[in-house]
Amino acid sequence: MSIFRDGRQKRTGAIQTVSLSFFRFAPGAARLWAFAMMGLARPAMRRIEGIGFWKLLGSGTGEGFTPVPNTGVYAILATWPDLETARARTESASIFRRYAARSVENWQVFLAPVSVRGRWSGETPFGADRSTGQDGPLAALTRATIRPRAAVRFWQRVPDISTVIGSDPNVAFKIGVGEVPLFHQVTFSIWPDAASMAAFARADGPHARAVRAVRDGDWFSEELYARFRVLGDRGSWHGTSPLRRLEGQT
Repeated sequence: MSIFRDGRQKRTGAIQTVSLSFFRFAPGAARLWAFAMMGLARPAMRRIEGIGFWKLLGSGTGEGFTPVPNTGVYAILATWPDLETARARTESASIFRRYAARSVENWQVFLAPVSVRGRWSGETPFGADRSTGQDGPLAALTRATIRPRAAVRFWQRVPDISTVIGSDPNVAFKIGVGEVPLFHQVTFSIWPDAASMAAFARADGPHARAVRAVRDGDWFSEELYARFRVLGDRGSWHGTSPLRRLEGQT
């Protein structure tokens, strides 16, 4: 299945669409503004027509998989009734336009949920539609609330997991973001197909050992795992679309 940069879908009919928008800010006033908007942007987000579940997210340093905040990168996750609405609102809504104007670079990826398990802030935010299929590029999102007693043990394992993800030749994009440093963690990654995603998840190594430790130690008070079909994107990250890495692999 090919990736359409304009986000066109091969199937007819509306399906829930998730947008994940990333913004990079230059040092100085722009970063102070972005940090302040983690609180101040909430009223504007609530007023956006057609928006469903949404979250304002910060990021970690390095590739994002650390508890140390990266003051230069922020993200907005939102759900919409369909792809057309997602693309229109993330381009025209005043709060998205303000983020884009202040940032030095921004990239938005549009996703269709195909499976979801668990809850986020007490909700099941994504409406999985298995009829969309899992052909072609897929994205994986995990979100967890870490119990305070387990935070140190959790973050001790993260550097090894980050190294494994970063060295995997299949992953097209990966980042760690979250709502609250240390205790709320979201990981997001994009893969060329289900087989490569499954191979990473099932391989014996730091990731598999961390999963077993989480289950045995009851480290999370809430968790969510979701998989998405990649519909398209807009903008650039580090000068190009991360989806270009997948061209020729799908």
